[in-house]
Amino acid sequence: MPDVNRTFFARFMKTVARVEPQEVKAVWLSFFFVFTLMAAYYILRPIRDAMSSDWTDAELSTLFTATFIVSIIVTTLYGAACSRVRLGRLLPGIYTLFAVSFFGFFMAFRVWPGLPLVGKIYYVWISVFSLFQVSVFWSFMADIFSRQQAPRLFGFIAAGSSIGALAGPAVALLLIGPLGKSNLVLISAALLLVPIPVIAWLEKLKHAELQAGPTGDADDYNRTLGGNPFAGFRDFVSNPYLLAIGLFILLYTFISTFVYFELNRSLAATTQKTAQVILYHFVNVQQPVRPHWR
Repeated sequence: MPDVNRTFFARFMKTVARVEPQEVKAVWLSFFFVFTLMAAYYILRPIRDAMSSDWTDAELSTLFTATFIVSIIVTTLYGAACSRVRLGRLLPGIYTLFAVSFFGFFMAFRVWPGLPLVGKIYYVWISVFSLFQVSVFWSFMADIFSRQQAPRLFGFIAAGSSIGALAGPAVALLLIGPLGKSNLVLISAALLLVPIPVIAWLEKLKHAELQAGPTGDADDYNRTLGGNPFAGFRDFVSNPYLLAIGLFILLYTFISTFVYFELNRSLAATTQKTAQVILYHFVNVQQPVRPHWR
């Protein structure tokens, strides 16, 4: 009976999502991977925006500038790490770093609950996290699945990010009252540890079932990417397609910043900021597809 059920499920996946039987396990692991990342982020994000409603426009502008500077620094360090650290350590290390950092914020919120500096550092770090959590994931997916598999499978996997973006605010909305913001940060830190064993499992499936790597490349999980840490910047400015994507993100961020400031002004007049912001985000992510870099 279990074999019959597996066969039926494999046929079902092939019919509705064009997933081949040998790809089912890897696809669902990838779906769960990105679901966990987005759920963790969308638990953390409303807390950030609730705190920001207490700050002036000048303070927020300063934090935007700080976020830009920190993002440049961290991106450069990430490029250097990619060229020197083998993938088997780099990918789990990134999510471990973020998990540990949010555990640190959990402790800071408990020890200094009303200290504005902690909230402002948290604001900048969440924005950096939003940049890395999705980009690192899709870089890993591009390595796990072949160029032929990607067009068929990435749409289904991406649905996990949208569902995670719905689940995260729902969890925050339910638990903000009984647990408070610091415990929600702790929950997100724990969620960010989930991808670590998933990364190793997917790497094994890549060669055992997906056969996405070239023959003799079964040890690619132990290699480094090599190259110049600034190679990504060079590729970006020399590729018209990447420049167009960058222009789109620039315009999107430019427009959404005005909306963001107006939202903060409207929230500044109420004392129920946390519940209201979480409710806003719960409604705001009710979309099948949306950008996830903010």
